[in-house]
Amino acid sequence: MKTIAVIFGGRSTEHDVSIVTALASIIKPLELTKQYKVEAVYVAKDGAWYWDEKLKDIDLYSSGGIQDFLHKSSPVSVQFDGGMTLVKSSGIAGRKTARKIDVVFPAMHGTYGEDGSLMGLLRMANVPFVGCDLDASVLAMDKVLAKQIVASKDIPVAKYEYLQREIFARNSSEVLRKLEKALTYPMFVKPAHLGSSIGITRVTGNQELRNAIEVASHYDEKVLIEEEISNLIEVTLPIMGNETLKPALLERPLTKPEDFFDFDTKYLQGGKGGKKGGSKGAQGYSELPAKLSDELYKKAENTGLSVYRALGCQGIARVDMLIDFKTEIVYFNEVNPLPGGLYAHNWRAAGVSNIELVQTLVRLAEERWQVVKQQNTIFSTNYLQQF
Repeated sequence: MKTIAVIFGGRSTEHDVSIVTALASIIKPLELTKQYKVEAVYVAKDGAWYWDEKLKDIDLYSSGGIQDFLHKSSPVSVQFDGGMTLVKSSGIAGRKTARKIDVVFPAMHGTYGEDGSLMGLLRMANVPFVGCDLDASVLAMDKVLAKQIVASKDIPVAKYEYLQREIFARNSSEVLRKLEKALTYPMFVKPAHLGSSIGITRVTGNQELRNAIEVASHYDEKVLIEEEISNLIEVTLPIMGNETLKPALLERPLTKPEDFFDFDTKYLQGGKGGKKGGSKGAQGYSELPAKLSDELYKKAENTGLSVYRALGCQGIARVDMLIDFKTEIVYFNEVNPLPGGLYAHNWRAAGVSNIELVQTLVRLAEERWQVVKQQNTIFSTNYLQQF
């Protein structure tokens, strides 16, 4: 029986979302397969790693008991021995428990997780891991870089500008003047590297723009400012695969431009997006599948697949797009290389159960690892003999 470590939590603004993704959408269906030994590895907000069966219980987090648990527990050590082994002291006569990991299933959203940080560590550890590799994770989590690469493939993107936090702090008035000259209101202001719609603001005037940049700068050193797409239909497409890709269903969030798809809409019940009607998504906020003409649906689906390939995504990712329903232009918005809850509700509607989803993702991780192992990274030379 293979051992799978699910790593979640982390030093990220998306810490809490990560916990729910790991426990509900990954650990539970993995254990239901009865094919794996599943180990819960929780990364606390201070960066310490913990490994314990109790970490699989959502009540530990929702009740606030996690702080008392961490206070009484010792962090786990990670041994890199040509692979990855978890090592934990038992506190009894210095005994230690060790568990060799066969596959890692990352569930750490945002900073130090899906931004490529964790993937780089796992790649060096020579252990298979689920989802996008280092390169695609870095590109996908930088909204500016992602737009630049996608645009180079002649895929439309909204008109945008970006700035560095330090430059704005030094001369905010001049920066605002240039932005208003280059772009037209309404605009969206976003931290370049965050997910879950944290720190995003829709603005319609100068003071709102200034305030929004200050908010985004609180979370990120790079800030993206882009024009709003007119006649908007927002759609999202989960995709999985390495070489051969499988799209789920094109999904349309039921929101108005002024009530954009923010954190509350996505995750908090009773938020602005808690609309009724249509097929329910994760919180009943979406139209699934999106009600578009066959031609436009296929166009958006093909755009999503092209973006996935352009950024080098593997395993799983979710591509968000914006459609002007009058011109029927499909614009790339952003890619989530580790979608919250893996968008399991969408895959279920597409005929893929939660259990089948996690099994497939583990298989894809192992297949990619086998390919990577065949690459030669060692080069023998006589260089050191001259010293």
